[in-house]
Amino acid sequence: MKRKTIFLVDDDLTNLTIGDEVLSEYYNVFTLSSGALLLKMLERHIPDLILLDVEMPEMNGYETIKRLKKTIETSHIPVIFLTAKTDSESELKGLSLGAIDYITKPFSPPLLLKRIEVHLLVEKQKQELINFNSNLLEMVEAKTKTVLDLQNAVLRTMAELVECREDITGGHIERTQSYLSILLSALLAHGLYKEETSTWDMNLLLQSTPLHDVGKVIIRDNILLKPGKLTEEEFEQIKRHTTFGEEVIERIKSNTVEQAFLDYAKIFAGSHHEKWDGSGYPRGLAGKDIPLLGRAMAIVDVYDALVSDRPYKKAFTHDEAVRIIVDSKGTHFDPELVDLFLEVSEKFKKIALLSKSLN
Repeated sequence: MKRKTIFLVDDDLTNLTIGDEVLSEYYNVFTLSSGALLLKMLERHIPDLILLDVEMPEMNGYETIKRLKKTIETSHIPVIFLTAKTDSESELKGLSLGAIDYITKPFSPPLLLKRIEVHLLVEKQKQELINFNSNLLEMVEAKTKTVLDLQNAVLRTMAELVECREDITGGHIERTQSYLSILLSALLAHGLYKEETSTWDMNLLLQSTPLHDVGKVIIRDNILLKPGKLTEEEFEQIKRHTTFGEEVIERIKSNTVEQAFLDYAKIFAGSHHEKWDGSGYPRGLAGKDIPLLGRAMAIVDVYDALVSDRPYKKAFTHDEAVRIIVDSKGTHFDPELVDLFLEVSEKFKKIALLSKSLN
């Protein structure tokens, strides 16, 4: 077993000699004649325990331990005071400053050894407990991550099933997440809508985006995949996917403790087809009554729909899609978000082109 290291600090040479003789059979002992020398020594070596005399010239033991406890690298070192003082007030002061014990001089060698042994054992057990708790925390975090990964995989699979039914070219989910991340990052960088964005958890928020169209599971294939123009009745059926998506997410919420993730998903599902001028659905909200996340998703979702092939149309070019979105500024889309979109639209273009090359 590796020998423990003890620093013995005392201005009395006799005490240092006796202490060294008593301790060196069991420990690596370094003798130091002042608090200043101790602090200098600690810059190079950290001991397992310090035996510190109280009454020393220039810097006494109380001042020395204060300095030890103020420094992160030395604050954890156990300190035992050695002193000729026997009054309870001095002992209380030493313990209050962070000492773990208070031994009076002249000390009994067997008693000194036994008390050092006990304190080193306590420190060892304390460290083992810290390590155990750290490992336990890592295990809990790993298990939690596994559960969350499984949950997210299930939810993503649900979203991908909708994507497959709609016969959309693969990658819609990944693209909308990427586009939204770019747009919201620009929003945060410009400091817009600070009151709303201050409470966002961007990680959870972006993870929830795949569920924005989950309500489309209710739409019949002959409507969802219709290549021509929808009738008024068919369009009413399509509009139902927003509120049904909210209902699906509410059902999921009732069976899980993870609420924030699903709260974001519900906002996306229920508001990404609202329009700035109030002509959208399902509730006809207008302006800032539409949740900010819904207004952002509206731009992202429309852009991806425009630059992608769909059963009812061929893909537009990036420039055509940008023009359509700009022309809808203040009618379909939040004007400030459109301005942000223009700033980052080249990043959207790169993602769209990369997705096409992979497909």
